[in-house]
Amino acid sequence: MNAGGSADSLDAIRADVIACQACPRLREYCARVARERSPAHRHDTYWGRPVPAFGDPAARLILVGLAPAAHGANRTGRMFTGDVPGGAADFLMEALHACRFASQPFSRSADDGLQLHGLWLTAAVRCAPPQNRPLPEEVRRCAPYLARELALLPETAVVVALGRLAFDVLFRLLGEGTRPRPRFEHGGIYRLASGRTLVASYHPSRQNTNTGKLTQAMLRDVLRQARRLAG
Repeated sequence: MNAGGSADSLDAIRADVIACQACPRLREYCARVARERSPAHRHDTYWGRPVPAFGDPAARLILVGLAPAAHGANRTGRMFTGDVPGGAADFLMEALHACRFASQPFSRSADDGLQLHGLWLTAAVRCAPPQNRPLPEEVRRCAPYLARELALLPETAVVVALGRLAFDVLFRLLGEGTRPRPRFEHGGIYRLASGRTLVASYHPSRQNTNTGKLTQAMLRDVLRQARRLAG
C-alpha cells in the first residue's frame, strides 16, 4: 500500500519519488545545480528533481546504483543517462547492451529510444548528492522507495548491487535472517534468507573504470552470472 492507503503501483512510486521533498540538503543541491548548469550544458533545461526508476516491469533482474549524477540523471531525468562521455552511464549501457539487457550501447537523453529488456534500473538514493556522498539519514529516507519497487517486482529473483552502498541498502531490505552477514566483494553471489540472490559489482564510476578496477569484461561477467541465476 502507498501513503494514501490505496494499492501500490510502479506508477505511484514514480509519482511519489518525483514529488519527494524529504531531504532538504539534497533538494537544495539539485535545484542549485539545475539553476547554475555546467558549461557543457548551459543551454539545457535540467530536470532538477528526484529521479524515478525505469525499465521492464516484467524484469527478472533489478540493478541498483548509488544515486543520480549531478549533470547526468539530475539533468536528463532518467537513471544512468546523460553523464559525461565515457562516464558511468555509457560504461554501464555498453555492458548492458552486450549482455542483451539494453537496446543500445549508450544512454544520452530521456528520449533517445533506449529500452531495457528483462531489467529494472533503480538506485539507493534518488537525488544527486554533493560529491556523490549521501548522508546516512538521506539513504534511510530514500530506502522505502526501493522497498516498494522490490515488493512490486516479485519475479525478480536476482538483484545486482553496483557498489558497496547499494549492497548495504539491499542487504538491509532483503537480508533479514541471513547469517553470516556477507562482506561486499566484486562478483560475490549471496543467497539471502528472503529467497532472493544478491550479486555484487564495483560501481561503474570513472574512478573505478579509469583505473582498471572495473573493466567491461568484469562488469559483463557479473551481468551474465546474474542473468543465468535469474533464469
